[in-house]
Amino acid sequence: MFDRRLLSNFDWVLCGTVLLICTIGVIAIHSATIGTPEMLFYKKRQIYWILLGTTVALLTILVDYRVLVKWGYLFHFGVIFLLVLVLLFGTGGPGSPVKRWLSVGPFFVQPSEFSKFTLVLVLARYFQEYRRIGQLGFARLAWPTILVLVPFVLIVKQPDLGTALLLLIVFIPIIFLAGIRKMTIILIGFIMMILSLVAWFGIPSVIDPILKPYQQDRVLTFINPERDSLGAGYQVIQSIVAIGSGGLWGKGFENGTQGKLNFLPAHHTDFIFSVFTEEWGFAGGILLLALFLFLILWSLSSVLKTNDRSSAILVVGIVSIITSHVLINIGMVLGLMPVVGVPLPFFSYGGSSMLSMMFGVGLLLNIRMRQFR
Repeated sequence: MFDRRLLSNFDWVLCGTVLLICTIGVIAIHSATIGTPEMLFYKKRQIYWILLGTTVALLTILVDYRVLVKWGYLFHFGVIFLLVLVLLFGTGGPGSPVKRWLSVGPFFVQPSEFSKFTLVLVLARYFQEYRRIGQLGFARLAWPTILVLVPFVLIVKQPDLGTALLLLIVFIPIIFLAGIRKMTIILIGFIMMILSLVAWFGIPSVIDPILKPYQQDRVLTFINPERDSLGAGYQVIQSIVAIGSGGLWGKGFENGTQGKLNFLPAHHTDFIFSVFTEEWGFAGGILLLALFLFLILWSLSSVLKTNDRSSAILVVGIVSIITSHVLINIGMVLGLMPVVGVPLPFFSYGGSSMLSMMFGVGLLLNIRMRQFR
């Protein structure tokens, strides 16, 4: 039975900030798709996802986060099973070679979006009893590394390198919090450097390069977008044009041209920030980033208020997910990072991203409500 006393600890500030970002996102999606036959479809569907995501968050707070951590292995292996199904029966759209979604009736679910959060749950389960700070070596890291690498490999096979790399980004702050040895950090860094070379060049006559040609092209285009201004560099160039043309105050609501005239691909998903700043300018972009910064810092403050190891790992993991998404997406649209298809949390159009992020918000609310116990 749900303890009504927990409502007195409900974090209205966190909830309100997330819903405010979602609302601004719907407005941006409306403007990005205005004048197209799909405008009402995208806008209504995004509102449905927000409502469904809010329901997921509210359902998440009904179960004590300690119980959810206890079920961490079940959740994580369940998502791994779905990732296997994606490789066998998944779809990426007509004629597309990628396999990232599972068709569930009229909806498409992307299990890789949920893998980041189940990873946080299973790592919190594994490390909750480990309190020897600074003594985490290779032996203790072996099993957590397997828990990361299995979904990592399955997601790379889709292929979706951006989401796969996010698993590693989430893993790093958690093992630091768990207490990793300095020598282990150095050795891991060396191993990652070797693996990066193998991923790019492969091993002649033994292993083919892990990165697909189009993924290598994205990295090279990131270094010099002008090398393929009509191909891989087109999105970045048009994105920078959209952001720059917004000036200080923007062109005004529904007055953007890059997205409306279809110069900017994916203008309602990965590049929605470009459309938003074209219409609302530098001031609007800074305001949105300030909301994300407030959300991140407010969520992270929970770590300072708890002595429970599993809750600290959960908070650090979830905040790492949100932060990495924001930094990568903004860096991507500004031409500061390669285009890897990472959506802006609570803002870009997309159901799987919204539902998974709302699950993370539900965990944060869950922890804050039960910290006094």
